[in-house]
Amino acid sequence: MVMNAAEQYRRQQILNAPSEQLTLMLYNGCLKFIDDGKAALEEKNYEEANNQLQKAQRIISEFRLTLNMDYEISHQLFMLYNYIYDRLVEGNIKSDIAQIDEAKELIGDLRDAWVEAMKKARFEKGDGKGGNGYA
Repeated sequence: MVMNAAEQYRRQQILNAPSEQLTLMLYNGCLKFIDDGKAALEEKNYEEANNQLQKAQRIISEFRLTLNMDYEISHQLFMLYNYIYDRLVEGNIKSDIAQIDEAKELIGDLRDAWVEAMKKARFEKGDGKGGNGYA
């Protein structure tokens, strides 16, 4: 399979990104898939809506699987990810935009909190002056 230059560049970005940047990419990807699924649902393209919302569900599943349960916050995040996942599944099955919107809002809040945590961590490491484009 021949990849075009843009696809090769995107793959290199992913392969070379630090883990905190990959997490941000996953949050952003999840939000994109939710938006795409919602748009397909509004167009009554149920197959495409299902495909897009399942992509978002897989990202949430990955977040759940990679939590380090040695920390109390991980238990709280696990419950929140379960709730978000359930909203996506129910919204998908019932074509319920309200449940999909609720999941999107929660993911957006988590993404925004992650961005702030990245900024704080960079600042505390002394990297906060120049900004390296991660957040």
